[in-house]
Amino acid sequence: MEHVVELHPHSKYSRACSPQLTIKNIDATCARKGVSVMGTGDFTHPAWFAEMKKTLVPAETGLYAVRDSKNGVRFICTSEIACIYSKGGKVRRLHIVIVAPGLEAVEKINKELFKIGNLAADGRPILGLDAKKLAEIVWSIDEKCLVIPAHAWTPWFSVFGSFSGFDSLKECFEELTPRIYAIETGLSSDPEMNWRLSVLDSVLLVSNSDAHSLPNIAREANRFEIAPEKLSYAEIHRIIKEKDRKGFLGTIEFYPEEGMYHYDGHRACQKSFAPAETKRLGGKCPSCGKPLTIGVLSRVEQLADRPEGFKPASAFPYVKLVELDKIIADALGIKTRHSKVVQEEYDALVAKGKTELNILLALPLSELKGMTSPEIAEGIKRVREGKLKITPGYDGQYGKVEIFGAGEAGVRQAAMF
Repeated sequence: MEHVVELHPHSKYSRACSPQLTIKNIDATCARKGVSVMGTGDFTHPAWFAEMKKTLVPAETGLYAVRDSKNGVRFICTSEIACIYSKGGKVRRLHIVIVAPGLEAVEKINKELFKIGNLAADGRPILGLDAKKLAEIVWSIDEKCLVIPAHAWTPWFSVFGSFSGFDSLKECFEELTPRIYAIETGLSSDPEMNWRLSVLDSVLLVSNSDAHSLPNIAREANRFEIAPEKLSYAEIHRIIKEKDRKGFLGTIEFYPEEGMYHYDGHRACQKSFAPAETKRLGGKCPSCGKPLTIGVLSRVEQLADRPEGFKPASAFPYVKLVELDKIIADALGIKTRHSKVVQEEYDALVAKGKTELNILLALPLSELKGMTSPEIAEGIKRVREGKLKITPGYDGQYGKVEIFGAGEAGVRQAAMF
């Protein structure tokens, strides 16, 4: 049985996150999206952990369900931690996702981390703690915990970040590196970009939404094949840990060009550049002369030891998507996905197509034609085929995805099949 697994959301207690991110709302959203196992996010925050203990009840071993919910969604204990520290003569800023095998382990982890920093200040606490030391702490509490570098290429806060990261996992985690079984590729990179580094062949490339609001849940996720009788924390841990990763089916990806740090650039001057152009400019903004924020594409190019397009034998498949409400908005010529018209169309289509991911990835186009308007079905078709125009994101600004061109207003109103 296939399970869509998401390990990195946030709660309402994280900075710049929606107040709608409650456990019950996340549960309902996952059911609509098609996520069967969802990270709790933010388990270090005292108020969120209290809500977890109040709202979640044990289900399969190491997994939880929302009390009295009939959605069938399972929760797995996760949290993101910001580590800011000095190492090798540089200030390092890393975000790390911790996955724990149960509430008991979480309680012990929180007790230890509370000695180091203020866990109540933010759902994603900032600790003056070496990432290696963080790993040592959580593994001393429970060796079944997973330590996963979050959005591994983001310039400012990641293990490979161009401004505050490392050039290798070993430089960061030293002798503990063999226990780092996975890295999160982040929104601005996809597996193919990561395949260019041979040192990453030994780790699993996972994808998660890092959702700061309900609509962004499952914009990236992972696909696991797990028999119903084997569904458990231990089985998810085994699949991520074991070298053959038997049971891992691949990932669901954001188009990396849409990510906030795909290209290099300077947001204040509205300037963005591909890696070759950045080199020509000496890494400086041509308008103001300040350093450009070096994005993910350039950083991968810096560290890669393989040519573009290389695919290792161990590679897993992946699919790219654009969220359904974004497709609907573009197809209808509406500027925002949050429009009432868009959301009503979204709800109607999900009611017919079971889940958003089922609609985007699985339903035959012939069935879609009978469920929605021709222009929305055409939009889904174009996303599946990658027939999009994307202006790449840079320096903290999301890229712009266009499914229908400016001259296609009439096409939106016509039957397309």
